[in-house]
Amino acid sequence: MLSPMYALDTQIDGRYANDSELHLASKYLESYTLRLSAYRKIQAAEVQIVQQVQMRLRQMDPNILGYDRGDVSKICERDMLHVLRYSAFALLTNSTALLEERVLLWLQTIMRSFKDHQRRCDLTYRVMQEVVSEYLTPTEAALFCPILELDRQFLGSR
Repeated sequence: MLSPMYALDTQIDGRYANDSELHLASKYLESYTLRLSAYRKIQAAEVQIVQQVQMRLRQMDPNILGYDRGDVSKICERDMLHVLRYSAFALLTNSTALLEERVLLWLQTIMRSFKDHQRRCDLTYRVMQEVVSEYLTPTEAALFCPILELDRQFLGSR
C-alpha cells in the first residue's frame, strides 16, 4: 500500500538499504503526517469541493456542464469525485501509478467521445486546484496540487 516503502522492500531483497534508499524512505516518512492530514481534509470535504468546482465552472460558462443530451452535471460530479478520491490516495501513498492505470487512462478514453472535452477538463482541474487549495494548508496544497495537475494534463491536454 505504501508505494515507496514497498519499492524499498522489493529493492533491498535481503540486504541493508544504501544511503540513497534510506534517504528516499526518510523523505516519505517525514511527509506522511502531512499527507495523511491533507487526505483526511479532502475526504471530509469532497462533496463541497466538487460542488464548488461545479458552481465556479457554471459562473465561467453556464453551458459547460451541458451537452447535446442535456445537463450532465450529475455524471461530471460522479467522475470528479472518483478522480478526487484516487488523487487523494495517490497523495497518501506518494504514487500516481494506480491513479493513472485505474482512472485517468479509462476516463481519458471516455472523455474523448465528448465534444470540447479538452477545454472542459482543462478548466475543471484548474478550478479544482484553486478550490482544494482553500481547504488545505499551503504545504498540503503543494503536495496535492501536482497530482491534480497530472489529472488536468491527462484529461485536458491529450
